[in-house]
Amino acid sequence: MTYNEAQFNKAVKIVNELPPTGSIVLSTDQKLVFYKHYKQATEGDNTTARPGFMDFTGKAKWDARETVKGKSKEESWTSYVAEFISVVKDSGDPDAKKWIDEIVQLG
Repeated sequence: MTYNEAQFNKAVKIVNELPPTGSIVLSTDQKLVFYKHYKQATEGDNTTARPGFMDFTGKAKWDARETVKGKSKEESWTSYVAEFISVVKDSGDPDAKKWIDEIVQLG
């Protein structure tokens, strides 16, 4: 299944509004997945130099972005939304079905 820009934007909005505590708490790996697909969809390929030795967060983000190099914005929209749906479905959050329905309706 493919997703469009409106669905992507809705998923981004929901992810950005998730509280730091609750039924959906994103792991570092999940945050990196969302980050790399968001950056690829909105900025395209990473063209910056890899951060230095002591910048652990910067290196993790840079490395994550390198894994999606060459991916189109449409492919990134789809990957982001698919990850979002997977995360919320598995969460048991009472709003999960509502969020998924809202995204599907934008298709």
